[in-house]
Amino acid sequence: MNINGFQNWRVSVDAAGIAWVTLDRVGESTNALSSWVMNELAQLLDQFDSKPPKGLIFRSGKAAGFIAGADIQEFTQLDTAEKGIELVARGWHLFNRLAAVSYPTLALVRGHCLGGGLELALACRYLLVVDEPSTRMGLPEVMLGIVPGWGGMLRLPERIGPQAALDMMLTGKTIDAVKAKRLGLADDCVPARVMDSAAAWLVLANQPRRHPPLLQRLLDGPLKGLVASAAKKQVGRRARREHYPAPYAIIDIWANHQGNALAAPALIGGIVRSPTARNLVRVFFLQERLKNFGKASSDTVRRVHVVGAGVMGGDIAAWCALRGLTVTLQDQGMERIAPALQRAYAAWSQRIRDQRELRNVMDRLIPDPEGHGARQADVVIEAIFEDLDAKRALLARLEAVIKADAVLATNTSSLRIEDLSTVLARPQRLIGIHFFNPVAKMPLVEVVAAAGADPEMLQRGTAFVKQIDRLPLPVKSAPGFLVNAVLGPYMLEAMRAVDEGFSAATVDEAMLAFGMPMGPIELIDMVGLDVAMAAGKSLAGATAEPPKCLLERFNAGFLGRKTGRGFYDYPAGRPAKGPAGPVPTGLSARLVKPLLDRTQQLVNDRIVADADLADAGVIFGTGFAPFTGGPMNYVKGLQA
Repeated sequence: MNINGFQNWRVSVDAAGIAWVTLDRVGESTNALSSWVMNELAQLLDQFDSKPPKGLIFRSGKAAGFIAGADIQEFTQLDTAEKGIELVARGWHLFNRLAAVSYPTLALVRGHCLGGGLELALACRYLLVVDEPSTRMGLPEVMLGIVPGWGGMLRLPERIGPQAALDMMLTGKTIDAVKAKRLGLADDCVPARVMDSAAAWLVLANQPRRHPPLLQRLLDGPLKGLVASAAKKQVGRRARREHYPAPYAIIDIWANHQGNALAAPALIGGIVRSPTARNLVRVFFLQERLKNFGKASSDTVRRVHVVGAGVMGGDIAAWCALRGLTVTLQDQGMERIAPALQRAYAAWSQRIRDQRELRNVMDRLIPDPEGHGARQADVVIEAIFEDLDAKRALLARLEAVIKADAVLATNTSSLRIEDLSTVLARPQRLIGIHFFNPVAKMPLVEVVAAAGADPEMLQRGTAFVKQIDRLPLPVKSAPGFLVNAVLGPYMLEAMRAVDEGFSAATVDEAMLAFGMPMGPIELIDMVGLDVAMAAGKSLAGATAEPPKCLLERFNAGFLGRKTGRGFYDYPAGRPAKGPAGPVPTGLSARLVKPLLDRTQQLVNDRIVADADLADAGVIFGTGFAPFTGGPMNYVKGLQA
């Protein structure tokens, strides 16, 4: 068999007649299905047509994983409906061809298997996954504002049933190897040490594939309408069709066109050319830019010391422990540390099924009332309440005992680093590492540089943020930095509207209609009215008068969700909003204007390096409507 001449694929045929086809994309650290890669795959299948192997096994030549998906760069060139349909047709026809070959095929999945990579795997007769934490499978196209058009909408529901399949496709979430086996997505789940032999046995065994239960087959057939109706209602609670058309298109193509996107060309053309898809692809590249920060440092953190076991400090410590670091958590006594440990156990026990792994995570989270861990820590984070004098005193005590090369950081949300560092012998070593609440869900972390900050400390702090799987955003020291500085005037304007007589529910509905994931009043309740009061004084000045609606509730002890009452009551942990009523024309534009103006000012003042990073920070730090591409991109669109 002539199997030479391919640059992205390596082919070897073993003694049993199995063709081992390894994807190793030229010049890249991860595999993606570019047009070049796909064209070579088509040529490979041509050669196998003339001399079929006994079996064909796809695997990856990259340590990073199987296939990350299609080449996202090519999405930026889809400026016409015809180009979008051509891209869909390329993968749909090629993978249908793969699914129809006469010889058995198998995808050996180790590491990430996403988007087009999973669609390729689904086109194989068998799918074998390697039981490792890095093995993750999903169809995240909806996160880019597009649909899984290369067969995913057809084959994933056939394989695991429509409810589980739609859940994956409409949220973009991934599943691990064990769940893939349990759902029936994978035929087997094996350790890495036996993956090759298991793959060879399975591809030659000619075993029939497991079919979903009868009910799931009915739901993927005559009862499709019921599933589609329920799915639309569920999506409607999270995303409006005018903002995010892709999830609605996925439901429509699955329910009405047998998962074939080419049968709905107008729908695909509209999605490909939509501002939402263009902006969500932009957000993807912004995220990739943030991920690149911290790569320059080879520093590896092993021990972290956190002072302050409140919600923020405790959750920072718990997250670091989850990511494999040894963490000591200090506060004034065990009675203050214990709630943080309990919170961590409650959160991680729902996330980690293996009891040994859960125990290992909790063993890495060490209560330390006396603060002994500060002496051995590579990174020391101050996370006590927002009081300048208290923070200064603590930082001075820490500097006296920590290692000379340890990163000393504050999690302050509103104080200037320069004001905190005046008591230090080496003020230039203090940096900000500012997390957002809830720590486990908010991906952004601001890395804050004061004037004259030590570049090495900043680089190591940024590398630490990347190490714990967060998105580092470099910002300069200023009240509120970037994220809180733009949220402050936005939330203030919302409360002024309440003072003028608008109901809290109406104000929130105005911004939900704009595309925010949460209204500003509910956000204030989540942050805490006490925090809003303190931040307001810090950002606006001690003499600034707080909104009447905030002051009244604060004085009454109604501090938001944590006390069960704030602007809303929380009888079951969720806000009891009541009807919003009609939203006046122009209210959302009024409410968002202070956020847009403040973002522009911070870009002008170089608090953040450029408008793109400002967009990334506000999207990943506040949830600002991603379909807009960020506040600066949104303003640019208004001016166009």
